[in-house]
Amino acid sequence: MTDFRADRRRFLAGAGALALAGCDLGGPSAGTGDVLRLAESLTMGAQRRLLDRTALAREYTEADISPRFRVNGTSMPDSDTYAALLENGFADWRLQVGGLVARPQSFSLAQLKLLPSRTQITRHDCVEGWSAIGKWTGVPLGFLLGAVGVMPSARYVVFHCADELEATLDGSGRYYESIDLVDAFHPQTILAYGMNGADLGVGHGAPLRLRIERQLGYKQAKYLMRIELVDSFAGLWGGNGGYWEDRGYEWYAGI
Repeated sequence: MTDFRADRRRFLAGAGALALAGCDLGGPSAGTGDVLRLAESLTMGAQRRLLDRTALAREYTEADISPRFRVNGTSMPDSDTYAALLENGFADWRLQVGGLVARPQSFSLAQLKLLPSRTQITRHDCVEGWSAIGKWTGVPLGFLLGAVGVMPSARYVVFHCADELEATLDGSGRYYESIDLVDAFHPQTILAYGMNGADLGVGHGAPLRLRIERQLGYKQAKYLMRIELVDSFAGLWGGNGGYWEDRGYEWYAGI
């Protein structure tokens, strides 16, 4: 696993992909997009064929936690709704879970903290080329999906966020991400509300963010507001399954 990850990082670096600001407001060139799609195909194929679907990303010890963990992407959503929720300590915030589920539900932060939790110390790899190790605590996504009942037609889990990176009338400027059900039920895929033993800070995605430890940083959606189960990306803005994916980045950002 370690060699495979290193080889892929060298491949992307050689193509110039790591120089792209995947966590900033940029986008890859057309040529680099072709390279990223090739890397995506190779990575997803190898991980799905050669590795156990439940194989874990490496976990570290308390002594390995980075003294400084950079904020990836936005440090504060430009949203009046989010500002109001933050001012009230997220007491009025609810995570909506719907779409192709048997029992749509909403969860307060307090309710999520009462559910079974997982704590993991893992490395965050940003497409910009930096890494940091942090300790995350949250609800396994698979547990939450089990509670609402995933319909047989569902294929993807879409995460809608409070973060609006571009003001657009159709909503395409709002941050969203998606994963398939294989990664959704992976044991290390959690909805994190804690970081390094404290509540998640605003810069790192409060009140709730996605942690999917076998993928790059831009897949770790922050400021979660709604989870939607879908059978395709056809009705989602650019149709590619994510804000950055609609702008040329690979969908399966496996490492």
